[in-house]
Amino acid sequence: MAASEVDYESVLCVKPEVNVYRIPPRASNRGYRASDWKLDHPDWTGRLRITSKGKVAYIKLEDKASGELFAQAPVDQYPGIAVETVTDSSRYFVLRIQDGNGRSAFIGVGFTDRGDAFDFNVALQDHFKWVKQESEMSKESQNFDSSPKLDLGFKEGQTIKLNIGNMKKKDGASKSRPAMAGGLGLLPPPPGGKVTCPLPMGSQLPNQITEMPAQKPSSTDILLDLDSSSTPSMVPPQPLPVTATVSNSVDLWGDFTTAASTVPSQTPQQSNWVQF
Repeated sequence: MAASEVDYESVLCVKPEVNVYRIPPRASNRGYRASDWKLDHPDWTGRLRITSKGKVAYIKLEDKASGELFAQAPVDQYPGIAVETVTDSSRYFVLRIQDGNGRSAFIGVGFTDRGDAFDFNVALQDHFKWVKQESEMSKESQNFDSSPKLDLGFKEGQTIKLNIGNMKKKDGASKSRPAMAGGLGLLPPPPGGKVTCPLPMGSQLPNQITEMPAQKPSSTDILLDLDSSSTPSMVPPQPLPVTATVSNSVDLWGDFTTAASTVPSQTPQQSNWVQF
């Protein structure tokens, strides 16, 4: 398949109005001047369309209503001889038009709006920038194909050894912890439970009541007790030492014999208590 059959035509830019002028021959090498043209009386007015086919761009001047082709300027390089700018304005250009027989002529074109002239210029620049990139990529691909390729494959009998240092650490971490002596491990405390620590020797609980040794009755207490037995009167009870376990039914006077027996460190003594 030929290369011309593969290429397709794409539209780069379309401007609805452009003016065409007949220009005098260039008098010097300084360039064209738009002020030498008859700008108030253009020779033709129509539509401008820029297309591309392959690496070549085409500037086509067409009729607004029918779309009939008026002139065409093939552009193979920009900036170049096919499209030139004038020295005194940014809205006017000089085109080299060609027909199918190989004849060519130079005409002047101009835009009423400065933005249209800017779009015309940028469309041609972008196209030939793409052409340059394509040529550079094709050269690089050709150089890559022609360069010798590296053979990175294993030859016959060749081996490779891999040393992975993290494998030993993973194996060591997977081993179970050694059990404690006796085959029993330390169990965690029960949920919500309280751990009580044993108190040291000689210490007492804060709520424990210390016993006090029973006191021996004096002779005065005996006489008072005898007097109370003969004459009934209300005598306030004397507070007795409180034992570790207090009963609800405690005798107000107490039993000295019983009180004496609750103290293990004292030996029972004979009392001079006289009962009536």
